[in-house]
Amino acid sequence: MITVMMKEIHEFLYSIIAYLIIGIFLICVSIVLWVLPDTSLLEYGYATMEPLFRIGPYLFMFLIPAITMKSFAEEKRSGTIELLYTLPLTSRAIVMGKFLAASSLVFFSLLPTLVYYYSIYQLGNPQGNLDTSGIVGAYFGLFFLGSVFASIGIFSSSISENQIVSFVVAAILCFISYEGFTTLARIDLWVPWAYYIEYFGIIFHYNAMSKGVIDLSNFTYFVGFIVIMLFATHYSIEARK
Repeated sequence: MITVMMKEIHEFLYSIIAYLIIGIFLICVSIVLWVLPDTSLLEYGYATMEPLFRIGPYLFMFLIPAITMKSFAEEKRSGTIELLYTLPLTSRAIVMGKFLAASSLVFFSLLPTLVYYYSIYQLGNPQGNLDTSGIVGAYFGLFFLGSVFASIGIFSSSISENQIVSFVVAAILCFISYEGFTTLARIDLWVPWAYYIEYFGIIFHYNAMSKGVIDLSNFTYFVGFIVIMLFATHYSIEARK
């Protein structure tokens, strides 16, 4: 598992795509936080990182599938997947290694945004007038959200040899899992069960963590979602051996 993870991270580090994706993420967040008049903190006059956590899921929705689309699709297209199977590794370890590598990239993409936290902390009036506990919870939520999208992306890559197909499928599944249940709950027919329908959606638990609520139910939801997607990926590659 560690061998696969380090191999994937090594490939990310020597690939321009990884740096390009992290760069796009940071540029988009910077524009939202400091440039756009409707969201600029300089115009808003209130010390908050809410714009980052509001736009982050939508950026991850497309950027993470762009990272994971080659996880298995490229291996199958180039034939290196057969070499991977010859290693003394189980399919489960291979899937887990690729997932951990993708989640590591999510973590590394979030790390530079701490500069924004420091900047806003210094700009506060009085200095430090910032909801730090809420921000910590939101960071956890965004990391777990990114990890869920990574598990979806890896699953999508396992069902196709075409990277573009994998990307499109992953992006659609990420959108549905994030927005789908909330949209469904707004339909008049489902109003009596709206709360329970929304509860199954990612956005419900992400919003809770964004408010600083890091409880067992939200943590269990994200971990459970990831486990289900990784099991589906394992089943997919086992069926195609």
